Amino acid sequence: MTLTSTAFSYGEKIPEQFTGDGQNMSPELSWTGASQQTESFVLVLHDPDAPQDNGFVHWVVYNIPPTVNHIAENVARDASVPELGMQGKNDGGEIGYAGPCPPRGTHHYFARLYALRAKLDLQPGAAYREVSMAMQGKVIEQAQLMGTYEKTRKAA
Repeated sequence: MTLTSTAFSYGEKIPEQFTGDGQNMSPELSWTGASQQTESFVLVLHDPDAPQDNGFVHWVVYNIPPTVNHIAENVARDASVPELGMQGKNDGGEIGYAGPCPPRGTHHYFARLYALRAKLDLQPGAAYREVSMAMQGKVIEQAQLMGTYEKTRKAA
């Protein structure tokens, strides 16, 4: 399974419009080669370089139907998104996407897509920890895309 974006390639800088310094909108993501056994997908965007324990989860999307292979740019920050699935809370405590906005230095942002053999029995708005626990034993395969970002604006 391969995960790609029209916004950036693996290891490249994430364009500012997709960050907290820009419009803070989610980037387009697409995937190919998923197992035919897939019953749902989960997408997690994680910054392991964030200065708190276990990094910072920027985005959680789960119960993506197996017929979906694309997430459009600028997804609404709703707990349930028609034809996409459910969005969870990011580590900022809000539903939906929170763009990169590191306090200093270059951070690495890992978009990980998981193909699951079942849907998750979770309500919309679940936290990453709940999604992660519900995924246990259901992952068939995963793909990842990593982008980097360094804050461009100085704090006021």
